Amino acid sequence: MSESSQAKPSDNLRTVELVRSGKAHYRATNVRGGVLPIGNGEDPDFTPVELLLAAIAGCSAIDVDLITGKRAQPDRFEVHASGEKIRDEHGNRMTNLRLVFDVAFPEGEDGDAARGVLQSAIEKSRDRLCTVSRTVAVATPVEMFRRDAVS
Repeated sequence: MSESSQAKPSDNLRTVELVRSGKAHYRATNVRGGVLPIGNGEDPDFTPVELLLAAIAGCSAIDVDLITGKRAQPDRFEVHASGEKIRDEHGNRMTNLRLVFDVAFPEGEDGDAARGVLQSAIEKSRDRLCTVSRTVAVATPVEMFRRDAVS
């Protein structure tokens, strides 16, 4: 097969590989070699639900930090993520997902400019920019297959 006829991966495709490292323990590895341990909550490893909260918080934090950081670097930048895990007629899921931004900027004109766009930046992340929270909010279907069933 010639190089020009080989299928090229999409620039939009994102992947993570997950490998079992022990009973109820896994390692997620990204294409850049980053490794993240995942567990069931009986040790310090993040659970999948905690990773979901961290992903939403991290995604929005990056958006907000990039927007406000053009004006001033924060003195404090924390995001508190929470949600309730429930089981209902739709199965196990999270509800009442909430991010609380605790951000402080230095005094002065640049800090004032950053404070002036903070709420707008949070809203832009929530409504348009954060891929993770937008995927959850839009309720994207998740397909699951056995490897031998995928063509």
